[in-house]
Amino acid sequence: MTDLAFLVPGRLDQITGGYLYDRRVVEGLRRNGRRVTVHELAGSFPEADAAGRAAFAAALAGLPDGAAVAIDGLALPGGSEALAREAARLRIVAFVHHPLALETGLTAQESGRIGRLEAALLAHCRGALCPSARTAEALVGYGVARGQVAVVPPGTDPPGRGEPAARERRAGGSGEVRLLSVGTITPRKGHLVLIEALAGLADLPWRLVCLGNLDRDPANVAAVRAAIERAGLSGRVELAGERPPDRLGDDYAAADIFVLASFHEGYGMAYAEAMAHGLPIVGTTAGAIPETVPPEAGLLVPPGDPAALREALRRVIADRLLRASLAAGARRAAAALPSWDETVRRWGEAFDRLAG
Repeated sequence: MTDLAFLVPGRLDQITGGYLYDRRVVEGLRRNGRRVTVHELAGSFPEADAAGRAAFAAALAGLPDGAAVAIDGLALPGGSEALAREAARLRIVAFVHHPLALETGLTAQESGRIGRLEAALLAHCRGALCPSARTAEALVGYGVARGQVAVVPPGTDPPGRGEPAARERRAGGSGEVRLLSVGTITPRKGHLVLIEALAGLADLPWRLVCLGNLDRDPANVAAVRAAIERAGLSGRVELAGERPPDRLGDDYAAADIFVLASFHEGYGMAYAEAMAHGLPIVGTTAGAIPETVPPEAGLLVPPGDPAALREALRRVIADRLLRASLAAGARRAAAALPSWDETVRRWGEAFDRLAG
């Protein structure tokens, strides 16, 4: 097994899908006997500042010739000078969770500039790992040879015992339907669209808990809070902040429906986790979400369409039989998802092939 250096932007213990995937891979490879050295890069990313570029350059410069290196795609822009200088002597593989050029809120000019930068940076890598076929196609569009892109979906953890049965018992009553949304409160996760959709469902019995970081984009969080207030939903929508991964199971167990109105997902780990916990899904057709959530597990609508999202939510909230059917479909779909042990094994094999 090849020892490797793993470059991540900032601390590895951050609670987002990408960092969780990075961390599970690092922990799994180490359990399997591989030496993994994590370099937590200081500075700001992905729009790398001087500190970020310096940290990136120092990390690569300190590695011996022939070292195998995995670089989280969020950190890649910090290597705009260092990659060209160091690529010939190192075996570098990018780990791209989703193309940065597809981030929500970019102008066409900004998206084009970032896309060109990503393509140039990936040209210095021996290959790329990514979580879905949709992301792989985007990388091929950047000019990465198809044979040098490996698709390794993230793993999922099994739910606690008794979760589905408890949810089915609740579904037999006529009480409040519990909605759960898991995702950092940023524009890409579509919380403003979700609030607009829910504003038209005041006649139904529901309550929404949104779990996700509230510090990454304070302006967006303020806009979401203002939208909740304007819609008169302050008593029904809670922005509860982050949960440690080992506590999320309790939140999934307490929910009846999972909803996330993303504008793009490179895979959609929260959707997969929700299916593993037997939750019916209401989401969007953005990015790789349709690869993750099959029709029997959820209702998917076009991203950025509050009216379509409202109608899907109305159907699932009001129809207990539909909820039960989608929940059963979610459990069947989740049974085919890889475990983290399988993901780590496949990730390691793909990395060795690309780095070699």
